[in-house]
Amino acid sequence: MSTSSAAWGTAPRAGSAKELPLRQPRHGAMNGAARGVFVTRVGLQIPAAVSYDIWESAGRRISAVANSSAWCLGDWLIYGQSRYTDRYRRAVDAVGLDYQTLRNYAWVARRFEVSRRRDTVSFNHHAEVASLLPHEQDYWLNRAQELGWSRNQLRANVRGAREEEPAADRKTASVGIQLTPERIARYRAAAERSDSSLESWMVDRLDLAANNALGAYGG
Repeated sequence: MSTSSAAWGTAPRAGSAKELPLRQPRHGAMNGAARGVFVTRVGLQIPAAVSYDIWESAGRRISAVANSSAWCLGDWLIYGQSRYTDRYRRAVDAVGLDYQTLRNYAWVARRFEVSRRRDTVSFNHHAEVASLLPHEQDYWLNRAQELGWSRNQLRANVRGAREEEPAADRKTASVGIQLTPERIARYRAAAERSDSSLESWMVDRLDLAANNALGAYGG
């Protein structure tokens, strides 16, 4: 079975996809034994004698594509849920994507508008702080960017900061709201349409309303 391929670090082979741009090795031109890393639909084709520079650069490119794909798939699902409410699950099944993974991507994408996403840290860095308030998200992503933290380092530092907070600061308040059964049913249906729990959906909508109100009044 033939597969299409694209190369990092060498000219494309006959019938392959176009060459993807990649910096050249630092130590002179590539020789015939290190011709490049090829991407196919089922994995990588790596020559036995590929140079370190090409191998490292291929990893960087793969990481960048994976990071971009997570954002794109999240945005794709959000659009489908909004625009094709009765058909988007059919599309998910048709293209063979894992729905739970897409839901996770979409949840993170909803928490970060495109203007707030950073290409200097990974999608997984954003996922680590997605449950925080926007100003807290920005603070921790700034720290991760400035100090070069990995995702696991970011997680450990966020967790450590939470454990050091006074217990009173970690308490949450309960707010009682009287709702008619009709309203509860309507809100629950909307939450399910957004693939969220009722509680998460309500908190997200309250946060959005607060941000809009505070923004309108310069707060």
